[in-house]
Amino acid sequence: MSTIMRIADDEKQLPKLSRKVNLTVRTIEAAKCPVGRKRIWIHDSKAHGLAVSVMPSGTKTFYAYRWVKNRPQQLRLGRFGEISIDQARRLAGHTSAKIADGIDPMAEKRKRRAGQTLGSLFIFYMEHHAKVHKRPVSWQGDEGTFRRYLKPWTNRKLDDIERRDVQFLHAKVGQDHGHYAANRMLAMLSKMFNVARDIGHEVNPVNGIRRFREQSRDRFLGADELPKFFSALQEEPNETIRDYIMVALLTGGRRSNAMGMRWADISFDRSIWSIPHDDSKNGQAMTVYLADPVMEILNRRREGNDSPFVFPSYGRSGHIEDIKCAWTRILNRAGIVNLRLHDLRRTLGSWQAATGASLPVIGKSLGHKNVATTAIYARLNLDPVKQSVNAATAAILGTGNDADQLA
Repeated sequence: MSTIMRIADDEKQLPKLSRKVNLTVRTIEAAKCPVGRKRIWIHDSKAHGLAVSVMPSGTKTFYAYRWVKNRPQQLRLGRFGEISIDQARRLAGHTSAKIADGIDPMAEKRKRRAGQTLGSLFIFYMEHHAKVHKRPVSWQGDEGTFRRYLKPWTNRKLDDIERRDVQFLHAKVGQDHGHYAANRMLAMLSKMFNVARDIGHEVNPVNGIRRFREQSRDRFLGADELPKFFSALQEEPNETIRDYIMVALLTGGRRSNAMGMRWADISFDRSIWSIPHDDSKNGQAMTVYLADPVMEILNRRREGNDSPFVFPSYGRSGHIEDIKCAWTRILNRAGIVNLRLHDLRRTLGSWQAATGASLPVIGKSLGHKNVATTAIYARLNLDPVKQSVNAATAAILGTGNDADQLA
């Protein structure tokens, strides 16, 4: 039996055991938690009070393990791989020094944690994780998720957020906004609490909550709905929103891309919209062909518009972001139900298919990232895409008598 396994054989006695292990990368990597155990501890022979927690999942975390006021305390230092063994030994030494001076590190930690709110955690999450590891379009999506679903919890203390609270919120968002939105909110909240370990909060109330089963939508505007939709859209008093919806429909652009469309990314000579890779959901630069009705809208909007955005707004981002109220008005006037903004993107693709476009061409025009067809997309030029988008645009606009007045 290895030294590690002998020491880990009875974790309840670990603080009393005199036999310890010289922690090395090889030693820690070889450590495994026996089947049926929740966790084992491995103590360092070089740094007094340093221990490594080994979980069944394989996660290994450094802790300062000391007795304070006749009670064992474990102060998390960082995960193995995120901090080195030398760093862990230095941190454990600092902790021991504090204890020797009569300072209770856990009491300090609880005091710091008591003032942490979900709002402050979100700021920490954005600055130290999302904006570091995600593309702008992704972390901007996180900002939108927090604003839409978690803003009422901004001033709520982390210690006061329990699992049942998260379960209730998940269910409510699922009922009001759909299963997909609820699951994305839950995933982001879980990641936030995982990041919270770096500021001393160990408990993740999201753990164990089941996600909703998601079903892919196939909703799009059919031939019977388009005339009513165009008529209701023409009555919308907000010209910017009216133009945005038409551009979103006739380009198949993702909502965040279309709302943040910049003049600098549009080639009026070639009728091309170039989306930088930083703004693309799949991380790849994307070229979108702009049909003639779209160019008419853009040429009209360009006159007297000194904003860098095609659809400017007075909000923080500088462009429109939330058109929920206007969208509801339009659907109510048209008598159309169960239609989301993202379904406009699906509408273009569906009409492309109906007018004979191949799946690779549809994927190219909508910027889909599909492993099986990526090589085919790369070999396509914009000519078949242009023909397909023109055909679909003509078919869509041909269903409404008033559609040409919107361009």
